[in-house]
Amino acid sequence: MAKSPPPAGDNRIRTCRILTDGKAGDLVQCLGLAQALGLEADIRTIVPRRLFAFFMPFGPIDPRDGPKCPGSPVGPPFPDLAIASGRRSAAYLRALKKASQGRTFTVFLKDPRIGAKAADFIWVPGHDRLRGDNVMVTLTSPHGISPLRLAAARKAPPDFIGRASRPRVAILLGGDSAHYRFDEDANRRLGEALAQIRASHPSASFLVTPSRRTPEATLQLVRQALAGANCFIWDGGGENPYVALLANADFLIVTADSANMVSEALCAGVPVYVFEPAGGSPKFTRFLSALKAQGLVRILAGDLQPFECAPVDATPQIADEIARRFAARRRLA
Repeated sequence: MAKSPPPAGDNRIRTCRILTDGKAGDLVQCLGLAQALGLEADIRTIVPRRLFAFFMPFGPIDPRDGPKCPGSPVGPPFPDLAIASGRRSAAYLRALKKASQGRTFTVFLKDPRIGAKAADFIWVPGHDRLRGDNVMVTLTSPHGISPLRLAAARKAPPDFIGRASRPRVAILLGGDSAHYRFDEDANRRLGEALAQIRASHPSASFLVTPSRRTPEATLQLVRQALAGANCFIWDGGGENPYVALLANADFLIVTADSANMVSEALCAGVPVYVFEPAGGSPKFTRFLSALKAQGLVRILAGDLQPFECAPVDATPQIADEIARRFAARRRLA
């Protein structure tokens, strides 16, 4: 049975679809915004064939994903809101907008590479260059680490956190990326910095969560640097204690290979130190420079000192702006 249309004057977002090619960083941002809007998202992972993917975001979508194809990511029933991220997803978002005859309000996260007309609303981090009337710019990126999740993790921390001595130093390890490498020199620098922190803070406990990208050589050097300390290193079994670490740490050390991870660390409201592996990129340099200029992070150099900081989270602002623009569009329809 077909659903009844919403009552006249109802400007609430009721349905949401997410379009990505499955990259974890893109999906985290899209889901974070959907959750902040109070929506359960219909997640569609696009897998265009190589020839069509090559020409994206400028070319058409893969014809086998057309709106009339079974299970199409751009087919009916058309959602009120679609959130997309990633170069390939820009083409699919454009196709969904066309197939819905403009009914679906489209949101793209980060620079779609085809200009501000790629979606009804675009969010970009400050280190991206795109600007426009429909473009919102914030220093940090959206994510799903809400104050409610942090409060719950503080209220009922895992046993290993309850046993951890103060100060609690949480270490969020990333890994090799398009711009950063955990090579021998980077691993050595990280190990030396952790050993120095351990020496200057003998009562500290160290809580480490690696990612899927963390090289084994990096993890082994971290183990060696923290050998004998009060230390917990997540072994990949069970639920990742990532949120619990953010919520209960006195200091956070985060590697610079992920702007998402740095943004998530900043929502905890404790001093954040950033470790830079080998490599880098102009965009991340701009991001990190802006954070340092505002006193939000410091570069890891072998010691930890407290500094004044408050939680920084752009997710609610971005979600509010999406809701506002959606309602304005509906009023004009």
